[in-house]
Amino acid sequence: MKEKLIDLFEYTYHFNKEMIKIVTENISKVDEKTISLINHTLNAQQIWNSRILGENSFEVWQINPFENLEAINHQNFKKSIQIVENSDLDQRMVYQTSKGAKFENTIFEMLFHAINHSTYHRGQINSLLKQNGVEPILTDYIFYKR
Repeated sequence: MKEKLIDLFEYTYHFNKEMIKIVTENISKVDEKTISLINHTLNAQQIWNSRILGENSFEVWQINPFENLEAINHQNFKKSIQIVENSDLDQRMVYQTSKGAKFENTIFEMLFHAINHSTYHRGQINSLLKQNGVEPILTDYIFYKR
C-alpha cells in the first residue's frame, strides 16, 4: 500500500510541477482563477500534511509568491512521502477544518484525498488554460506511467 501511495504522490508532484511550468510560460494569458487554483492545489496538500504532522498550515485560498510555487510543491512532496514512510496509514486522526468543524479520518484517507483533490483541480486548470488559448497538458495518470 505504501509503495502505491508513494507512486501516486510522485505522479502528483510531477504534474503539479508541469502545471506550474505551463502557467509560468503563459502568465500573460492566464486569469486570476487559474492563479487561485494552482495556489489552492498546493495549499491543500500542505494543509493535509500539516494536519497529520501537527504543524502550522497555509490558508486554503492564500496566494503565494509565484516564484515560490515550485519550492512549495517540492516541500509538499517530501512531507507527504515522509508521512507515508513513517506513519500507520490506518491510524485515525481528529482534525479541524478551516471553518472549525472537527472530523476524524485515517491517515490513508487524508492522503488519498490530497492526491484526488490535486487531480481534480489540475483538470479545472487545464479547462481554464484552454479557454484562454493555452494548449492544456495531458495529466492523466496513465500518461505518467507510459
